[in-house]
Amino acid sequence: MANSVTTDRNAAASSTSSKPTGDTLTVVDNRTGKQYELPIKDGAIRAMDLKQIKTGPDDFGLVTYDPAFMNTASCRSTITFIDGDKGILEYRGYPIEQLAESSNYLETAYLIIFGELPTKTQLETWTEDIKAHWLLHENIKKLMEGFQYDAHPMGVLISTVGAFSTFYPDAKQIFDESSRRKQVHRLTIAAYAYRHSIGRPYVYPDDELSFTGNFLNMLFKRTELKYKVSPVLERALDILFILHADHEQNCSTSAMRGIGSSHVDPYSAMAGAAAALYGPLHGGANEAVLRMLQEIGSINNIPAFIKKVKAGEGRLMGFGHRVYKSYDPRAKIIKRTADQVFDVTGKNPLLDIALELERIALEDDYFITRKLYPNVDFYSGLIYQAMGFPVTMFPVLFAIPRTSGWIAQWAEMLLDPDQKITRPRQLYIGQARRDYVPLNKRG
Repeated sequence: MANSVTTDRNAAASSTSSKPTGDTLTVVDNRTGKQYELPIKDGAIRAMDLKQIKTGPDDFGLVTYDPAFMNTASCRSTITFIDGDKGILEYRGYPIEQLAESSNYLETAYLIIFGELPTKTQLETWTEDIKAHWLLHENIKKLMEGFQYDAHPMGVLISTVGAFSTFYPDAKQIFDESSRRKQVHRLTIAAYAYRHSIGRPYVYPDDELSFTGNFLNMLFKRTELKYKVSPVLERALDILFILHADHEQNCSTSAMRGIGSSHVDPYSAMAGAAAALYGPLHGGANEAVLRMLQEIGSINNIPAFIKKVKAGEGRLMGFGHRVYKSYDPRAKIIKRTADQVFDVTGKNPLLDIALELERIALEDDYFITRKLYPNVDFYSGLIYQAMGFPVTMFPVLFAIPRTSGWIAQWAEMLLDPDQKITRPRQLYIGQARRDYVPLNKRG
């Protein structure tokens, strides 16, 4: 997964004309003729090692320019491994396929946050701890009642999470392990946000149900005394939550780390992460897939749609990924899960369009040469819609499981001695220094 190296990453890079050594990068600055040996560790050089490359004493030193962090590692992490070329995704070394097959969300969340699969006793304690914090502070519910009835559930979620630190001031004790652990348990507000959006009364949690079963209960229970959870839908939601639990240094996770680097409480950082997830290029992508399938409307219209995409007049949503250059391993699992869900709910009428669109795209050289394969968003929206979730809940359903990844990444950042408050450099390309001109003298 990582290159085996022996070079000490802390060894100072130095200007030299001696013979290059192993595990280093030789850089020749053609501006000055100087040669530098930069240590390589874990397949990377340290950006600060470039600072010594200068044209003169007044030169700040060389920096890298990398908009959107296309090829910049901002941290070392032990949480999630991705090999995009081979379609591999692992949490703490465990393949996503095995976790989706054999684990459940709470067990996977424990793994992501604490680094190892729990023992039977640890899992029981963890589950009981989660249940003990399902009930929210009554004033939080009053806060949520203040939102307009048709407020977007994700907007309600972001605002309420941000307010959590005012209700739970112990969250500011970020270097207290017991305090950090406690904050993981308090994120059941998504169900309340949904109930508020449809004008229904809040449903209190049922301790006899599983995490995902209870979530379905809090969302969909009506007047019945006991909500009956479909085991197929419960398991499907568990799988979807596992697949979305973490995904390395994506936009929202980077936001969580960046905000958290100021040592703010986790709820404030998580509100920022959730806001990043709210964007249509991140957590809203599966909604875009549904809109695309609805616009296509019929299998007969697919060839014309594909032609428009290839002509640059449209976009094939749910295909391609910044990281994966082969079939997204999560998409394969979701596709299998979709069949099981539709056996219970009835087939989503858009499924046939999706299947045919995938078949045509995977046989077309235009998409094959560009390595555009289905990603996790291509089928997840169809499943959520079949289960009865409105489109506005899709980013919320993304945010709920991702909280375990956000918390794990945040805690790892806090305890990493290399980390400091995030402060990227910029390349200033604006005006040179100039003097102020009084208003009456400006043309």
